[in-house]
Amino acid sequence: MPPKPLRECKAYGCKALTREAYCHEHKHIKQEEIKHYNKHSRDKTLTSFYKSTDWKRTRQLVLLRDNYLCQRCLREHRFTPADMVHHIVEVKEDWSKRLDLSNLESLCNACHNKVHGDRSKQGQ
Repeated sequence: MPPKPLRECKAYGCKALTREAYCHEHKHIKQEEIKHYNKHSRDKTLTSFYKSTDWKRTRQLVLLRDNYLCQRCLREHRFTPADMVHHIVEVKEDWSKRLDLSNLESLCNACHNKVHGDRSKQGQ
């Protein structure tokens, strides 16, 4: 199997080429940011919810219902595999809709990033 192609580091403004997400210089910086975020900013209730059996079952039902296809791409007549299940009304906004099938849709990563904005570029 051939190696992954070289790409620019995901660190804002870095032009170094790497086969990973971040170059050697930025890899440890990003890991420290993630650790800090997990410890001080991540919502423990949401983390617990997304690890729950109820969510995992509901997520699977939505993917099956949507035939594992991104619903936004499908509306544009493109067939793209869905990677995730998206809450139309976010869990933070309305906790009662967290498992409501009518509030969930299957999306590919690209469409999910369009909905929420590319989080890797926020705050930089």
